[in-house]
Amino acid sequence: MPEIGISPNVSLWMFDFDGTLSLLVADRTAARLESTCRDMLHQLATVQGFHCAVISSRLLSDLEDRVDVPGIFLGGGSGLEWRLPDGRLQVPGADRRDAIRKVRKTLIPEIMEWGLLPGVEIEDKQWSVAIHIRRATQQAQRALVTLIDHWQQSRKVSVFRGPEVLEVALLPEVDKSLGVRAFCDLVNWTSAAGRLVYAGDDENDAVAMQLVRDWGGTIVTVGEKAIVPGSDVVSSPMELAKRISILVASGMTQK
Repeated sequence: MPEIGISPNVSLWMFDFDGTLSLLVADRTAARLESTCRDMLHQLATVQGFHCAVISSRLLSDLEDRVDVPGIFLGGGSGLEWRLPDGRLQVPGADRRDAIRKVRKTLIPEIMEWGLLPGVEIEDKQWSVAIHIRRATQQAQRALVTLIDHWQQSRKVSVFRGPEVLEVALLPEVDKSLGVRAFCDLVNWTSAAGRLVYAGDDENDAVAMQLVRDWGGTIVTVGEKAIVPGSDVVSSPMELAKRISILVASGMTQK
């Protein structure tokens, strides 16, 4: 794994994309980086001692099309795939690629059947599958939750809930806490080296936020209420950008 040397007082800034840096939209292909968040990422990328990452369950190729900010790390597949600031790519090893092929052969046909429920849309993201329920009837949503609850009991997978979506992580070890650890490894970060900040909006982010909180970092929920105890709460991506600017100005991320 490539390493990037860091200074003793480095700060790591990590953000989810959908619902955190981008407004949630009915058409997921239309999701775009909010202009205030783009400015925020630019600011973080230019401060000496700061490293900034966007960690999303979207495929890296999809994320690259939506986050056009130089100087930051992009982590797709919840942090399995990376594009480094210098353009280098880091991809999963052969063992993990073999594992996902085997799992997909069994699970994907089963998951695709849920798309027969009225209004339910299936988005295959290679390492996970998003089940979109924005257009589903209440009856279809209840039926889907019942199906998934029974199905999950016999499958070694995690299901994360978010605003109008459920996400099935196809490999049990893959969630955004893996992305946090991978980012820390990429920049050779240790707990003595500086502080962490993570912002997100769903249960997959919550796993990462719990880790960052336990490591003494700052966590921010974008939404109506905290998804992890101890989290700051902001109402929108625009308010997140304001909150991060305050953190930068106040020096709260420095030990």
